[in-house]
Amino acid sequence: MSPAPTAAPTAVYIPDTASTRHYIGAWSTLSVLQYFAAEAAVAMAWAGPLPYDLRTGYISDLGAIQCGVYSGRNVCSPLNWLMNASFVVQGLGMLLGAVLLTSGLLCVAARPGARVDRRRRKPWLAALWVRLLTGAAGAGTVIVGLVPEDVASPWHYTGAVMYFVAGAAALLVLGLLWLRKTGMAWLILACGAVSAAALATGGLTRMGVPEPGTLERLMAYPVTVGMAAAGLVVASRVHRHRKAQRALALAARAEAP
Repeated sequence: MSPAPTAAPTAVYIPDTASTRHYIGAWSTLSVLQYFAAEAAVAMAWAGPLPYDLRTGYISDLGAIQCGVYSGRNVCSPLNWLMNASFVVQGLGMLLGAVLLTSGLLCVAARPGARVDRRRRKPWLAALWVRLLTGAAGAGTVIVGLVPEDVASPWHYTGAVMYFVAGAAALLVLGLLWLRKTGMAWLILACGAVSAAALATGGLTRMGVPEPGTLERLMAYPVTVGMAAAGLVVASRVHRHRKAQRALALAARAEAP
């Protein structure tokens, strides 16, 4: 007796844009904005011989554990623990977003009722690459937080490069994927382009520019802003869909005998 035929996988489906999984993933991605508050607080507490200058000071100087001269720079950051914790939290937020926001949801930019056709491989692969790159960028900044610049380990530099390269690439791919799905795609695309251009400039000049802090922030800030923008798009759309579903459920219960 031959086994019963199995049903073929559905080629077209509608992602569940109201799921708790997607809601948590969206807010996790949006949470990267905490970095700016942490950086401001740590910079204000700087105890070096000169005030910390965003234009010339490297971001990682804020997370250096020891006070002293590092690579020719006077470094002393009493709140280094807060900066490093912020790096880790930022990275975990991106990692959670990469895991919890499904490829199907990203394909439709969290639009309720929008259909995903698995037979169209390009959008599906683009969404998958966004998740992989976002996860790599998140892992990179976690490494930066766990391995400060002054512990004499190459892992700090590796983690920073992972964050800059993978973060910029993720935003470029996501911006192109969302171009016809949300106006925020232009901001995301611009953030990816600015970060990539700054990264290329830093690589070509080996950061030998008058304001290395500015250049590094042109690599890093757009990644944070772009990721937050993506999280905001998904969070707002998922929230509206969940709110609409609750309203329908309440109306159905009110009409029930």
